[in-house]
Amino acid sequence: MKKATKNQWILFSIVTILYLAFTVWDGNYWLLLGIPVLFDIYISKFIPWGSWKNPKNKSLKKIAEWVDAIVFALVAVYIINLFIFQMYKIPTPSLEKSLLVGDYLMVNKLSYGPRVPNTPLSFPLVQNTFPVINTKSYIDWPRWGYKRLKGLGHVKRNDIVVFNYPAGDTVALKSPSNQDYYFSLREYGRERVWSDKNMFGDIVYRPVDRRENYVKRCIGLPGDSLQVIDNEVYINGTHLPLPEKVQFNYFVETQGGFWNERQFRTLGVSMDDINLLNKYPAEYLERGGVAKNEDGSYNPVYWIPLTKDALQIIEKNGWARSVHIESDSVFKGFGNEVYPYVDSLGWSRDHYGPIWIPRKGASVELNDKNVALYSRCIVAYEGNTLEKKDGRLLINGSPATTYTFKYDYYFMMGDNRHNSQDSRSWGFVPEDHIVGKPILIWMSTDKDRSLFNGGIRWNRIFRLPGNK
Repeated sequence: MKKATKNQWILFSIVTILYLAFTVWDGNYWLLLGIPVLFDIYISKFIPWGSWKNPKNKSLKKIAEWVDAIVFALVAVYIINLFIFQMYKIPTPSLEKSLLVGDYLMVNKLSYGPRVPNTPLSFPLVQNTFPVINTKSYIDWPRWGYKRLKGLGHVKRNDIVVFNYPAGDTVALKSPSNQDYYFSLREYGRERVWSDKNMFGDIVYRPVDRRENYVKRCIGLPGDSLQVIDNEVYINGTHLPLPEKVQFNYFVETQGGFWNERQFRTLGVSMDDINLLNKYPAEYLERGGVAKNEDGSYNPVYWIPLTKDALQIIEKNGWARSVHIESDSVFKGFGNEVYPYVDSLGWSRDHYGPIWIPRKGASVELNDKNVALYSRCIVAYEGNTLEKKDGRLLINGSPATTYTFKYDYYFMMGDNRHNSQDSRSWGFVPEDHIVGKPILIWMSTDKDRSLFNGGIRWNRIFRLPGNK
C-alpha cells in the first residue's frame, strides 16, 4: 500500500461524511459495512477498482473514459431523481387552470420525504417502459417494501401532489382510450379482457414506484369525513372554499353564430376542449337546459370548461344567449361511475359521499358498505386477503368484524372538476404512493400554437405552481 496523499484523505473524509449522513437518514445501519470499501477505494487501494479504466490500448482507454463518464452521470442522475428532484410533464387538463397541459414541473421529493425504491434496479428518467422499443425499464428483482425517509413536512390540505396512480397496479398494455384495467373489467368483463389480446394486449403487474405518475390537489386528509354537495366540498361538515382557478363544464348557447379561435383563446379554452353539443342527440341539449328557437332549431351550443373569470368575460361581452352548468345527470351512463361503484349509494360526480378517509391506526367496523369502500385498501394496498364465507368476513383466513389500517390515505381531486379522473373515480391514495410536491414550472409549451407563434408560454417559466 502506497502512502495516501493529503488530497486522498480529504476526498475520503468528504465522501465518508456524506455516506454516514445518508446512513443516519435512511436508518439502515447495515450500510456502515460499506465504509471499509470506501477506505479501500480512496486510501488503501488493495483492490484495483479503477484498473479497467487504464487499458494499454489507446482506443480502449478512450472508450473506457467515455464509459466512466456516462456511468457516473447515470448514477448521479439516478440518485438525484430518486431522492431529491424529479422532472414531470403535465399530460392532461385535470388541474387546469392551476397547472396547464404542457407545463414541465420540478417535483421536490424532499417535501414529504423520498421513498426507498421498490425496484432499485431501474433505468433513470424512465418510469416503466422504454420508448420506441416498448420494453420494461426496470428489473423485478430485488423488490423492497415501503419505506419513506424523513422529509421537510407532510401533505397538507390543498397541496398539489404528485403520486403514483393507485389503479395502475395492473395494466392492459393495449387498453382502449387509456382506460385503466379495472374500468375495462367493469365495462367488458374479466374473461374478455384477459382473452382478447388484439384489443387489450398483455396484462402486466407494476410495483408501486413504477405506476404512472398523476398530479392532483389534496382535498381530504387521513381521518377526515368528506362530502361533495352540488360541486361544493365539505370537510368534517365545514365548507371548503373552491380553488381560485377551479373550472366546471358549461353548456354555452351563443347568440346565433359560431365563435372564433380568438374568443376561445380569450376564455383560456384549449382547442381540444371545444365540443359542439349540437352534434349530440337533442335530448342532451334539453337535459342541459337549452331552449329551442321558435322554428324548433337550436343555436350553436358549446360544451366547454370555464373558470369564474371566463364566465365574467362571456357575460361582459354579451357572447352568450344562455349559460348552464353541466349536471352530472346529462351524460349519466357514459363513464360517469364513481368509486366504489355501488349504485345503491346514489353517489355521483357532483354529489359524492359522505365518506371517511382512512387513518393509520384507526379502525372501522366491517359491514357491507364499509367493505365496498375499504376492501381495496385492505387487499390491494395493505396486502391482506378478504373473503366472505358462510355469512362471515374473513381477513387472512380469520373471522373479522373490524379492521385497523396500517397506512394513511388521501383524497385527491382535480381543479378541472368535471374533466378529472380523481379519487371520485378510483378511490383513496395510500401514503406509499405519494411521490412529492411540484415546486417549479421550468418550461411550458402550448400544444395549440407553433413554436414561434406563442408555442412557449414565457410568462409561466420559472413560476411557482399555484396552491390556491
